[in-house]
Amino acid sequence: MTGFLTLFWEFFEIGLFSVGGGLATLPFLYRLAEKYPWFTTEAISDMIAISESTPGPMGVNMATYTGFQFGSVLGSITATFGLVLPSVIIIIWVSKFLEKFRKNKHVEEVFYTLRPAVTGLIASAGCSVLLTSLFHLDAVEVVSLENISSWIGVKECILFVAMLILTKKKKIHPIAIIVIGAVIGIVFQF
Repeated sequence: MTGFLTLFWEFFEIGLFSVGGGLATLPFLYRLAEKYPWFTTEAISDMIAISESTPGPMGVNMATYTGFQFGSVLGSITATFGLVLPSVIIIIWVSKFLEKFRKNKHVEEVFYTLRPAVTGLIASAGCSVLLTSLFHLDAVEVVSLENISSWIGVKECILFVAMLILTKKKKIHPIAIIVIGAVIGIVFQF
């Protein structure tokens, strides 16, 4: 039972502090991967790919996946509930005082100040995904010129360029690109 409480609390914290959507949860997920055996940092790229290609918000999909890895259906419910509960509490609280918040200059200043932090979290997540999926780097590794040949994922770069060309030149629908990428990934085990 303690494990489920830990799972709930960790995702409650993620839901409370990850302002900016699903990609803003990634730094927190990397921390979880280092702290608990629920998933590895390498699995985060797979989680992103699956979350982006399935219906629903990315953060919720990732919480559900992690919870399932931890404790099957009950774990999925626990992690997902932990992630969304802070938003529900905040929305209910804010709705009661909406008029006061709308006209409060301090609230406007807080949201104005949060914008760069959210941008930084999303940029950090994007860089981590790029390094992990294209160059097989761990999110915390430092790239050095001495090992350049070992970290460049030639297959991934070729696939990325090919998909980019197909999207721009042939006007293939993005869903078709997602399906093609999933099939190639499964067949060739990138």
